[in-house]
Amino acid sequence: MFYSYKNIKIHYQIIGNGKPIIMLHGLNCDLNLMKCCMENIFKNKNGYKRIYIDLLGMGKSESSPEYASSDKILNILISFINDTVAENFLIMGESYGGYLARGILSKMHSKIDGMVLLCPVVIPMHAKRDVPKNIVKFEDKKFMETINDKERKIFSKYSVVENKKVFKRYKEEILSGIKKCDYNFIDLLWKKYSFSFDVDKKLKKIKFDKPVLFIAGRQDICVGYRDLWKLLENYPRATFSVLDIAGHNLQIEQPELFNSLIENFLVRVKNKI
Repeated sequence: MFYSYKNIKIHYQIIGNGKPIIMLHGLNCDLNLMKCCMENIFKNKNGYKRIYIDLLGMGKSESSPEYASSDKILNILISFINDTVAENFLIMGESYGGYLARGILSKMHSKIDGMVLLCPVVIPMHAKRDVPKNIVKFEDKKFMETINDKERKIFSKYSVVENKKVFKRYKEEILSGIKKCDYNFIDLLWKKYSFSFDVDKKLKKIKFDKPVLFIAGRQDICVGYRDLWKLLENYPRATFSVLDIAGHNLQIEQPELFNSLIENFLVRVKNKI
């Protein structure tokens, strides 16, 4: 399906019925990143409407240079939600999607009943992020030698667990989106990657008191986990989890723990405890 916003179309997919959940993937990827890890959890559950969105210039969504800023992408997402979701909803965001999720929360907190942030961007500028300095790898060296140099380089950039099983999921769920990305648009977006306002300062005043889940990778050299810890006190109902042997692709490197944490979040939301 497509949502029309002025002169562009945003691609999205809905699976299931019930409580709406807005799903936002990370930069350069597409909705398959969230869909593949989340549908493993929701496929046997009733009562949830999963709304997977391709961000501008990614997946099947169109792009235009005039919208190459996080502020404008945020406005488009809010317009989409207002036009397609009538009731209160949940929101889940990965990496850049986690930054956008907090932007949406800052504008629509009265309509949001819970939030999940997976390896989220906290500090937009890479140079200012507090990330692990040393790259820790848990790799199957023999398998890695069977991958062509180009794919090995892309896979190894942020991967911590490097074996056949993880690479298969990476190729199907992450690399597939990377190959479709409009990099001209992304280059423009980087120039206005930060919101024009301090989203976390605003959320500190709101003190969102619904269930929240933070999931971070102990070996994540992209966004780290220490910056996320500093946000914890802004959310009185937050669970904070840092997983070992996990990097920026945590959901495919530690799937069992990831699934359990999402399950627990859903119980907290459903039972209002």
